[in-house]
Amino acid sequence: MTTQRSLEIIRQALLLEKRGKSFYSKVAEHTQHTSVRDFFSNMAEEEQTHIELLLKHYRSLKESGGFVADNSEDPSKTASEVVNSDIIAQITGADYESAAISAAINMEERAISVYSERAESATNSDEKKLYGWLADWERKHLHQLLEIDRIVTERIWSDNNYWPF
Repeated sequence: MTTQRSLEIIRQALLLEKRGKSFYSKVAEHTQHTSVRDFFSNMAEEEQTHIELLLKHYRSLKESGGFVADNSEDPSKTASEVVNSDIIAQITGADYESAAISAAINMEERAISVYSERAESATNSDEKKLYGWLADWERKHLHQLLEIDRIVTERIWSDNNYWPF
């Protein structure tokens, strides 16, 4: 893959991350619930970490023609550490926050797809490592969001005495 193509891919990845950060920041800003605000603020901070990492690689690639060899450790928490009863209690099926969870699931699935595809097609080992790392981190985000969605959905079904089986 040419340096120019790699730079283009990083610019696309930066756009994905900036959109994610903006979305998560807006949800945190507009929610009335503390636990939900904290969750989405944390997601926005993690997207900022991705942006900083991508910018580091972009600058390195532009200046020296190579990727940075090291990647930061993944500080994201597991779903069980993030998904708690406060978050679940503060999200109902028809609320803004519930719709935001659904939209975020779609965003994370898209990011995983893009990063996995880039990792698969990359020929440079540092580039492959970068996109694999980003895909793994986005998978953790997706897992957290899916867990919240699953619990909220089950609660709605239970509250309404609706079970499809």
